[in-house]
Amino acid sequence: MKNLVQPGDNVDVVAPYAVTSGQGLLDGAEFSVASTDIAQGASGIGVTKGVFTLPTAAVAVTRKTIAYWDNTARLVTNVASGNTKIGIFQASAAASAGAPVKLVSAI
Repeated sequence: MKNLVQPGDNVDVVAPYAVTSGQGLLDGAEFSVASTDIAQGASGIGVTKGVFTLPTAAVAVTRKTIAYWDNTARLVTNVASGNTKIGIFQASAAASAGAPVKLVSAI
């Protein structure tokens, strides 16, 4: 295809806050996981596809339920209100334990 720009699994991002490799970030409406350390305001590569263990908020999460990104706390949660949908929990987890999340690109 002549009009394909890139597959989209790894995208250019501008970090709204400093992140280290493996941390989640929300660049505009797009959530990704930083592939390297990225300084605040700097460009880097964010991974938008895959399953990542991400830190969770102080709530227990249930397997195969929707995961949301709390951009204020910079944690994954099961609370939809005021947060951005990023994927599906792949396992249940205790509060603040971290959980595997399959990223899902949906607007």
